[in-house]
Parts: sequence; C-alpha cells; structure tokens
Amino acid sequence: MAEFVVIRLGRDHDPVVEWIVADDNGTRLSQPMRGSLSDAAPQIHGRPVIVLVPATEALTTTVNLPARGGARLNAALPYALEEQVAVDIETMHFAAGDKRDAGLRPVAAVSRGQLDTWLAQLGEAGIVPWKIVPENYGLARIPGTMSVLIDDDCIMFNDGEDTEFVLQGADPSDALVAAGKLDEHTDDDAPPEPSGHLIVYCNAADEARFSHDWIALRRELHSLDINLLPDGALPRLAVTVASGQGVNLLQGRYGPKADYGSWLRPWSKAAILLLTLTIIGFVGKGADYYRLAQEEATLRAQFAQEYRSLNPNASAEIVDPLAVVSSMKRAMGTSSAPQVFLPSLQELANAMEQYSTAKVEAVSYRAGIVDVRVVSPDVETVGNIQESISASGRFRASIQSTDKVADRINSRIQIREAGS
Repeated sequence: MAEFVVIRLGRDHDPVVEWIVADDNGTRLSQPMRGSLSDAAPQIHGRPVIVLVPATEALTTTVNLPARGGARLNAALPYALEEQVAVDIETMHFAAGDKRDAGLRPVAAVSRGQLDTWLAQLGEAGIVPWKIVPENYGLARIPGTMSVLIDDDCIMFNDGEDTEFVLQGADPSDALVAAGKLDEHTDDDAPPEPSGHLIVYCNAADEARFSHDWIALRRELHSLDINLLPDGALPRLAVTVASGQGVNLLQGRYGPKADYGSWLRPWSKAAILLLTLTIIGFVGKGADYYRLAQEEATLRAQFAQEYRSLNPNASAEIVDPLAVVSSMKRAMGTSSAPQVFLPSLQELANAMEQYSTAKVEAVSYRAGIVDVRVVSPDVETVGNIQESISASGRFRASIQSTDKVADRINSRIQIREAGS
C-alpha cells in the first residue's frame, strides 16, 4: 500500500494551501490541514506528493486521437485542441491520460507560465511533486451517474463517462444544462420526464443555498443524493487522485528526468571493487608480459650466441629460432618431422585394393599434403575411397574436384594428417 501527501493549492494566488495523507486504496489517513507550503513540507516524510491545482486554471476535456502515446501524441494534442483554447497554443502545456472505455483520451491543458509559477512555489518550499493534477479530476466518475461537487463559487461536474468541466458563479442545474443532461424550459412548460441520477457533494451552507435548485432537480431526475462534506472538499478529491485517477501535468518537457545516479548509487561499492580488481588484473598481466618479454630476449640472445659459435659464417638476424633448429636437423639428417608420404600411400593402396574398378593416375607430395588423381567409373566409388582412407583415423582425405570425361570420373583427392 502506497501513501501519498495530497496538497491542494489555493485559487487566485492564495498562499494558504491544504494537505492530507491518503493511500492508493482511496483511504484518507489523516485529517486535512491548512497552512503555507513551508508548513506542509515537513509533513511529507519521504512520501510521494500529489499536487491539486485550481480547476479554474486548467482546461479538461477529451480527444479522439489514433496516436498511442509518447512524443507523437504530445505533438498532436495542441492542434487537436486549438479551437477549444482561446489563447496561443504555443503558450500552453498539454498532457494526456490513458484511453477510456469509449476510446476517448482525457486531456488537461494549462498555461506554461502558470505551471512554471506553481513549480517555482513548490521548489522554494523544498517540495518536489510526483504528480500535478487539476483538482476536478478528484471528483470520481461513477458510470451511469452524474456527479457535482460544489466548492465556494465553483461547480465541478462529470457525467460518469467522458464529460467533465468546471463552472464559476453557476447553479448545479446550470451544469446539467451545459452538459446537455437537462433542457431549459419555462414555468409554463409541461413537467419533463424524470431522467438520470445525480450525486452532489457540498457543505451544509451550500445545501441550504441551493435548496430551490434541489427541489427542481428532484422533479426532473430519477434520483438526487446530497452528501455533506464536513471537512471540506479536499478529502473527497484526495482519495480519488491517490487511487490513480486524473491526468498528470508533469509530462513532456515537464516530465521527470531520468536519475541514473540514484539507480547506480546502490551498486557504487560493487562497481568500485570490480574496477579495482580489473585494474589489479591488468597490472598483473602487464607485469607478467614484461617479465616474459625480458626472458624471451635473454633466451634469444643466448641462442644467437650459441648458434654463431657453431656457424660463424651466419650473419643474418635470427627471427625464428625454431625454424633455424629444424633446418640444422634436416641438414644433419636427424629431422623429427613426421613421416607422411609413405604411410599415406599405404592407406591409399589399401583403399584402392577394395575398389579395383578405380585406378590412380598421378601422385604428388608437398608440405605434408599428398595429392592423388583417381579415375573411377562413378562418383560413389570416389567417395568410398575417400571414406576408407579417413577411416584409419591417422589421415584425413578430402575430395577436391570431380570431372566427368566420357564415361569415367576424374577426381582429385587430398590426403593430410588428421588435425593438421
């Protein structure tokens, strides 16, 4: 269960704010409090902060756009709402929520200057908001039911579906007329058929102030349920937004920046240890390489000295001592090079004896590789000869080419020691 501190900013630059603690189950966990932002800051105690901003400063509506989200949606919003905004759209900030069941997407728009002012005020008090939400999103949407919340001279309304707005200086019935839920009529008109259900949230003074409106609405609606708010509007608004409802204005250019430092901070000690071990490993490898290079240089010098004592006429630089030793052994007839030619011919002879329809045309040997040209009646015979030679395990035979001449197959088989 996550706990949030919900702070409601005052209208008309009022420095007095309200705050309350609520959880994501929609339960209030404290009494509402009032004071300045500086008074609210010490009460946060590390909990995420949701800031409710005056609904009179924001436009809340819905759009039908195919874009799923991200940069493309943010770019399309200003032009989709251009006709609903009375000021230059370049001065406005737009934010969108998730699509609703009907396929429409809720959108909130606010002046960038006003949003910058709110953020500056919060920053001065040391408050970093997790979300900033227009307060009328705190009026819960109930399917099939209209909802009204009266707060001073403001009427917040939603129809339980996709229509939500705020009116100032109006009656509750005016909100229903504006939403198209009631028709305007005179006293001489016939009484309308009752339609719709309405839930009203207000304080006792507003209930008395609009008593005539309640009488009229009860005649025109199926039901009217009035709920008093003894602690004001904030608890009702807070539990709704704490449960995840509403459009967060902190999107796009105002969205949270990725804090890679906080992600990596828990791994800093492990990273330092790994870096230290890596550096030690490279230093050790470097020391070993230097030591082996020095030993190799010493051995080369000793070899060159001994070699020139045996062969005083040698003046060329010795690049490959092993090749020099092999050359000396071959010159003395003591080469230890493996015998390949004769054993490979023996394996070839054994294979040819099994397939007498084939015959050897030519044999050549170079650098440990035996090339054999074979004439056979078909390709299958050549393959059998190749497999027979390789079956010994000592030699590996491979077919290099096959050509058909008249009714015979000319092939070239290459034989070399296995693993070479």
